[in-house]
Amino acid sequence: MSVTTTAPPLRTGKPAKGGAGGRVHTLPLVSPAVILLLAWSLIPLAMTLVYSFLRYNLLNPLIRGWAGINNYRFLFADPALLSSLIVTVELVLAVLAITVGLGAILAALFEVGFPGRGVARVLFISPFFVMPTVSALIWKNLLMNPVNGLFSFLLRSVGLRPIDWFAQVPLLAVIIIVAWQWLPFAFLILLTALQSLGEETLEAARLDGAGPVAIFRYVQVPHMGRAISVVVMMETIFLLGVFAEIYVTTSGGPGIATTNLAFLIYQRALLAFNVGGASAAGVIAIVLANIMAMFLVRTVANRLDV
Repeated sequence: MSVTTTAPPLRTGKPAKGGAGGRVHTLPLVSPAVILLLAWSLIPLAMTLVYSFLRYNLLNPLIRGWAGINNYRFLFADPALLSSLIVTVELVLAVLAITVGLGAILAALFEVGFPGRGVARVLFISPFFVMPTVSALIWKNLLMNPVNGLFSFLLRSVGLRPIDWFAQVPLLAVIIIVAWQWLPFAFLILLTALQSLGEETLEAARLDGAGPVAIFRYVQVPHMGRAISVVVMMETIFLLGVFAEIYVTTSGGPGIATTNLAFLIYQRALLAFNVGGASAAGVIAIVLANIMAMFLVRTVANRLDV
């Protein structure tokens, strides 16, 4: 007598939605956050773009209407635009050179053990947590004041004439203040990158007769290449919008010597109350920032692929 068994029939068709073993649709879960983020970013961008084509001045609200490209035409005819672009580029490049260069050197020095290194590291990165307005006031009133500032006292102590920083070299003064704020950021990122460098590599370089300078140039700097790319990208994005330091110290002057693109937009919007012109300058700033961001992101991606 034989017993025959039959296998249960196979289930075919689409799996049930939801439940155990089913497919869960996550779009309803993430859509509120996505919609909020899109509205948060796209609505101001769309309003800026629309206002850039309108004739809209808060000092004379009765004169309104479609301006076409007149706002852009007047803006490009204004010498202040070219000057602000030059100041923006000079400020960004100078701060990047100072922060990346000194940050790499200081990271290599702090990698060498010395007594009190932990305390010194904490003190060195503390300026990054100071608000821009506060740091600008400190530099303006306590350090760079031509009468009572620390730098003036030191120069008079050695028989030299004090420097009126914000009148004689205003852009250099702003660069020093901004670089002082961003140097701890570059230092911290580059120091973290150096800590991943194996001691065997450094020991092999020393056995080959390389001195500290050669090790820094040919071993440590190439190792920090990716971190340097990240620092340049992050700092560039933020340095394009430097405003508080200029507002507190020079207010864009003397003349337009320290007026960058962000401060030019402020002047058009909140001093001249020209909403249309300020929106046109804002569109130019957005285009410039996106161009630089695309270039920097591609550069960083190429570095990460190496």
